[in-house]
Amino acid sequence: MPSPSSPAPKPPAKSPKPLKPLQGVRILSLALNLPGPAALMRLQAMGARCSKIEPPGGDPMAHYNATAYADLQQGIRVLQADLKSEAGQALLQRELARTDVLLTSFRPSALAKLGLGWKQLQQRCPGVSLVAIVGAPGPLAEVPGHDLTYLAEAGLVPALDLPPSLLADMGGALLASEAVLQALLLRQKQAQKVPTPNATPKGVQLEVALSTAAAWLALPRQWGLTVPGQLLGGTHAGYRVYPCRGGRVAVAALEPHFAARLCGLMGMADEAASPARANAAMLQPATHQRVASFMATRTRQQLDRLAERHDVPMLTLPPAG
Repeated sequence: MPSPSSPAPKPPAKSPKPLKPLQGVRILSLALNLPGPAALMRLQAMGARCSKIEPPGGDPMAHYNATAYADLQQGIRVLQADLKSEAGQALLQRELARTDVLLTSFRPSALAKLGLGWKQLQQRCPGVSLVAIVGAPGPLAEVPGHDLTYLAEAGLVPALDLPPSLLADMGGALLASEAVLQALLLRQKQAQKVPTPNATPKGVQLEVALSTAAAWLALPRQWGLTVPGQLLGGTHAGYRVYPCRGGRVAVAALEPHFAARLCGLMGMADEAASPARANAAMLQPATHQRVASFMATRTRQQLDRLAERHDVPMLTLPPAG
């Protein structure tokens, strides 16, 4: 028991209350699979009231991966309707009447068949904005494609292995949630210019292409930053993945002061004393070999402790495969 003079223990720090900047905003989504629901997930986390209409058979994601589907639908009001039927169209019209932004992931031709082409939507609900997720921009939106093809086009599938994540889909979800914010901001600015208090600002149309998301993610590679032979492509000994005992270790000692600390771990005293010398040493083949030998003789636990103790950005991983 602490003595009477001991200071009272501090209460655990409270997590900051999450911001809800989209409270009061209503989003209706017709988008299935991953990009649209992932965007809706982010919008719901920002406080938007989100609803989703699925076809009678449900969202295919529910059949691919029930866990992913459950995570994506948390806090989302889910309805089911055949939008090609009169009853489905009636439900859609009721939902649109209280919607700020409509999120879709159909090809433009399919959207038009549902009466949701941009001109059609303006006639039905002029105040509703449309954020349309497509595969590729403009006329290419009608060309079939998927995450893998967009990543391949962007140069992010360099071998026969599949990418470790659905980067174009998730990048597209970020762009889509950003587009919703843009649409709301544009409407707000428009409302400030409307002289009549009861006038409803017109909605805006924004298109989000998954191929554009993939190209955005690929920019560092296009700039040459991550290609073999370049600084972040394996040339810097402090920015690589090395084998270690029991797994692998990702080393990201890129900045000179981190490189100096890494040199200190390996007993390179001269380099450790000078961030500039340490940084230059990281580009030498001998340093690559020295780092590789150092990592290969340490366990994951040892390296984790060294990283924490010496403030070096390293993360150990299980064996590949």
